[in-house]
Amino acid sequence: MNRVHEESVGVRNGDVSFWWSQIGLPTPRTALPGDTEADVCIVGAGYTGLWTAYYLKRLDPSLRVVVLEARFAGYGASGRNGGWVANTVTGGRDRYERSHGRQAAIDHQRALNDTVDEVLAVIAAEGIDADSVKSGEFRVARTPAQRARLEADFHRERSWPGTDLVELDPAEASRRIKVEGALAAVWDPHCARIHPAKLARGLAAAVEALGVRIYENTPVHEITPGHARTEQGTVRAAHVVRATEGFTANLAAEHRTWLPMNSSMIATAPLPPAVWEQIGWDGYETLGDVAHVYMYAQRTADGRIAFGGRGVPYRYGSHVDTDGRTQTRTIEGLTRLLREFFPAAADVPIDHAWAGVLGVPRDWAATVGLDRRTGLGWAGGYVGTGVAATNLAGRTLADLILERDTDIVRLPWVGHTARRWEIEPLRWTAVQAIYAAYRFADLREARGGEKTAFAARVANLIAGR
Repeated sequence: MNRVHEESVGVRNGDVSFWWSQIGLPTPRTALPGDTEADVCIVGAGYTGLWTAYYLKRLDPSLRVVVLEARFAGYGASGRNGGWVANTVTGGRDRYERSHGRQAAIDHQRALNDTVDEVLAVIAAEGIDADSVKSGEFRVARTPAQRARLEADFHRERSWPGTDLVELDPAEASRRIKVEGALAAVWDPHCARIHPAKLARGLAAAVEALGVRIYENTPVHEITPGHARTEQGTVRAAHVVRATEGFTANLAAEHRTWLPMNSSMIATAPLPPAVWEQIGWDGYETLGDVAHVYMYAQRTADGRIAFGGRGVPYRYGSHVDTDGRTQTRTIEGLTRLLREFFPAAADVPIDHAWAGVLGVPRDWAATVGLDRRTGLGWAGGYVGTGVAATNLAGRTLADLILERDTDIVRLPWVGHTARRWEIEPLRWTAVQAIYAAYRFADLREARGGEKTAFAARVANLIAGR
């Protein structure tokens, strides 16, 4: 433990993310020069905003589209995430089966499966070097309780069309990725690995080439029908889209709409070939587990392990981080867990640590929509599963704005709303209690037993999941 603490002190911390530090922060685009007009104004130049702009201009090149960004394109979760283009239905298919029927839930899953391929197709068509590999998602169980959950999840998932999971026994799992203590694993083909910042940079360049105006260092402080207001001026537009995800709480009128949840990551130095020979991971699958405070990881194109988890989940008052800096104890916790997973990498130093915020609705279900009466659109609340979902959201918003009658505008997340989060200190107290219970449950399960810890079941009820 002392060694891990000593190592964490010297780790590069923040600087937005390892991904941005690897390719270099972009040269700032100009700020909004004053009042202007557009057909569509998009607030936020993350994946949601950029995909929306991309498809709007592809469908109608004559549209005047303006994107306003508080810092720079890809500054938020889009440039800091784990790089999973996954087909996850945020909030779960069961929710949509109850509200819209089984076929609607199946349609939503299939749309997300297709979205993984759509993202890769655009990356190829636009010549974006994003280190993309469609290698699937590998989920591993390392305790008896995790194994029981994973097996239950597998059978539940296999009851739905379009899930396509493959169950792996310990020997098969070890041949793919040598995770210490793995008892079982499943593999989902509908996932790809990407370099998040390279994708954000490439998308921003692609939409600019289509004629979209991106104004950076232009924080929006108010969105009202027909207007996006900043200190530099006001953009007037028939449609204004809120695409601010984890930073939505910075808008006064939206302070309790979504909770800004923190997620942290570390990246190792490149692993020596001899270490990779022990670990395997030759397929470049994304890697996750089924702990309650779960981890997620990828093998990067340059031979590192990028490894993430929740860390300190929430800052009082819905405050968000500055430039991705995370807590020392979070770096230490992630480092210990990485080395538990991969003892062969115990001597490989940690190069970088960072954090980002993601948007969490009160019911943990993502949403996209457009109020035709006001012209206000929105998308987000991805709860960390947005790399693919942002593309589907962008296409959906484009179709809604252009009044195109397509299958995706009828998916069950369109127009979905959730109640607002509680006021402080209830919000902070609830989140701290939820994650304390999840951590306690993981510790209990590590001692053995095949049942999910009672504390985790209580936490799920409190969380509204």
